[in-house]
Amino acid sequence: MAVKIILSDIDGTFLRKDKSVPKMHEKALKEILAQGIEFAFVSARMPEAIYPITDGIKLPHTAVISYSGAMVLTADEKILYDKKMLLEDTKNILSAMENGWKNISINYYTGRKWYVRKIDERVQYEIKITQATAEIAEFEDLIAKNILPNKILIMCEPPTCEEMESKLSAQFPKLNVVRSAPHLLEIMDKTVSKATGIEVLLKHYGFSVDEAIAFGDNYNDIEMLEYIPQSVTMGNAPEKILQIANNVTDTSEVGGIFTYLKKIGLI
Repeated sequence: MAVKIILSDIDGTFLRKDKSVPKMHEKALKEILAQGIEFAFVSARMPEAIYPITDGIKLPHTAVISYSGAMVLTADEKILYDKKMLLEDTKNILSAMENGWKNISINYYTGRKWYVRKIDERVQYEIKITQATAEIAEFEDLIAKNILPNKILIMCEPPTCEEMESKLSAQFPKLNVVRSAPHLLEIMDKTVSKATGIEVLLKHYGFSVDEAIAFGDNYNDIEMLEYIPQSVTMGNAPEKILQIANNVTDTSEVGGIFTYLKKIGLI
């Protein structure tokens, strides 16, 4: 069956470790789009942290599956899906985190806005690498106005991140708590995953899973890699992720997406 859409995670997959775009990935994306094949970024990032990538290589915006599936936008930025966390879940998990751990940075993402209580060094680094803008707000004020999050992101030291993932997953079974990097913990509604976001986008286009290729490299890509039959793991992925996908390609550092698409004759 002909391939009609390419789906790609961003950090560690489309981007190098230093957050630059490999020339071979730029070349691959341009060739894909020139053939009329659809492309979508599937990321834990907010939309405003995704669009600078295509802007930087002078390409039009593509479809976006943001917040690991909690928000789906078409190429012309029409919202197809927008799943927020429930009020009680939001209040309770914020309380649990603030009372249970010190030296963590909590980020509150809602729609196309990013809120923090203060802009510390971790937030400054995230601003630098994503080119998105964080705004200062009290989370209680947002909740009082019924401005609920699509995602809460925790930045902390890797051992703390691992501990929080284990404890919060057990304490909040209605939430999806997963690491997207050793120092990043993503929290969304339990119904949200990259696979559910992809399902929404494929339905919009009228494509089947057999007409897609998915590229990923980390724990929050697991559902996506299991959902798409032609799934591809980057060579820089953790061992557990390397075992999940049906195919393994080169690392993101050397353009593994291009390597795989060239191998199967798509470009």
